[in-house]
Amino acid sequence: MKKHLFFLGLAMVIGLSGCGNKTTTEKNTDVNNEPKQEDVEMEMNHSGSGEVPATLKAAENPTFEVGSEAIIEADHMKGMKGAVATIVGAYDTTAYAVSYTPVTGGERVENHKWVIQEEIKDAGDKTLEPGTEVTVEADHMKGMKGALAEIDSAEKTTVYMIDYTPTTGGEEVTNHKWVTESELSAK
Repeated sequence: MKKHLFFLGLAMVIGLSGCGNKTTTEKNTDVNNEPKQEDVEMEMNHSGSGEVPATLKAAENPTFEVGSEAIIEADHMKGMKGAVATIVGAYDTTAYAVSYTPVTGGERVENHKWVIQEEIKDAGDKTLEPGTEVTVEADHMKGMKGALAEIDSAEKTTVYMIDYTPTTGGEEVTNHKWVTESELSAK
């Protein structure tokens, strides 16, 4: 009898230990079996380390000074547009919108904003033309680093690294890379 109760107890412990530890690889999909926007956004590294490429130069006279606040006009991610940003860094460079297929597989990402000159392998200092194929060294999103990308557009501008709390709630995003000067407005 004791042996029977022992095995029954062991079976219950094993059975209960599986509760709450279940993992799933299912993704939310819309009616077209495409990943829902919130799943795509979850794969983006909203917060960053604050590290910037060694060759990136701080802007001498940025419109938005480091430590100041601005309103985000961009909507790269849910909860970004209208949020108050604290400027963490300001840099003069060329910002690129790029399209690429993640090295981890999956759907092609179209018109991702932004990858900067210093985050493109062997980019040099000349502005790259739309249609140019490049290798991305940035890791803003899962599967981005090392991806072969096509330049969609280029903009010489000041880019900003920012901290903000999404308008949709949630944790503060820190060291987000990048928003351009035209994507911010005075608070």
